[in-house]
Amino acid sequence: MIEHKIIITGSMGAGKTTAIASVSEIEPMSTDVMNTDNSVDKEKTTVAFDYGEVSLSAEERLRIYGTPGQERFSFMWKVLSKGALGLIILVDDTRKDPFKDLSIYLENFSQLIEETACVVCISKTNKNNVARVNEFARYLASQGVICPVVPADVREKQDVLFVLELLLTQLYA
Repeated sequence: MIEHKIIITGSMGAGKTTAIASVSEIEPMSTDVMNTDNSVDKEKTTVAFDYGEVSLSAEERLRIYGTPGQERFSFMWKVLSKGALGLIILVDDTRKDPFKDLSIYLENFSQLIEETACVVCISKTNKNNVARVNEFARYLASQGVICPVVPADVREKQDVLFVLELLLTQLYA
């Protein structure tokens, strides 16, 4: 069995746990605890990682790890990044400054982005807002990062599978 490790990261509440749960073929593993951060209206938050699996074929499988979103758990970001084939950054477009949020993950995952493939996925947004997608693409370019930017509803299995496929296409193109 060939296994590939994919990382999903982003701010707390962006939808990492939900994205993994929507596509995982096994019962997703989660390390959620009661949220004590009042800046986000959310009952629970991930403190170590989330985990799920998706089969690509009978011989090939994706192991998907979701990072904790809070910077105080950033030590886990480096641990989880080891051996990763690619990175998906989820950006919650309803947050006060999603570009500032994105910059945190671009900086902390810069080495992984340089060495592998990356997709920026805008969650909690109007999926038909091409202008907003273009804003994110321009921001990424201003930061020296060229990668696909797509809106997605991470509750929808097909949306998350599309983002995973887009990531894999970069790797195997």
